[in-house]
Amino acid sequence: MKKLFSFFLIFWFLLASLAWAGDGFTQEDRERLIRLETTLKVFMEQTNKRFEDLRADMNAHFEQIDKRFEQTDKRFEELRKDMNARFEQIDKRFEQIDKRIEELRQDMNARFEQMMTFLWILTGIFTTLVAVVIGFAYWDRRTIIRKAREETIEHLEREGKLKDLLDALRELAKKNPELAKVLRDYKLL
Repeated sequence: MKKLFSFFLIFWFLLASLAWAGDGFTQEDRERLIRLETTLKVFMEQTNKRFEDLRADMNAHFEQIDKRFEQTDKRFEELRKDMNARFEQIDKRFEQIDKRIEELRQDMNARFEQMMTFLWILTGIFTTLVAVVIGFAYWDRRTIIRKAREETIEHLEREGKLKDLLDALRELAKKNPELAKVLRDYKLL
């Protein structure tokens, strides 16, 4: 751009100097102008070519930048898909963990239920055993007390003064019917 400006500036000074020249317009001036015009045309064509090359180079550069942006967008899209896939895997893992926890909770509830049932069975067995032992003890005591009373009475009758007294009353009852009746009422005869 500076070259173009400097070229125009030089061209203008030349024209200005020619305009001040008082000789007029000669053949040499004409040839110079033609050469200058040709040079200017060539320079313009070269400048246009440079601008076209610059534009093509910039377009190529922008295309490369666009490709890079597309690649970056593609990477971001792949990264987003990968992250979504990983989050889905994490969600599945959480669902599996929740399922395991639920299964463990159900298993623990079943085990606690089994333990409670077992404890109720043990309580029933213990209660039954206690009732049987208490019943047996009560029956045994009644039986032992009755038997002890009978044995004591027999012992007293056999060996003591009471036996002698009963024998005497029985002898007397043979002679006295009233006494025999009383002794029979009390089952002593």
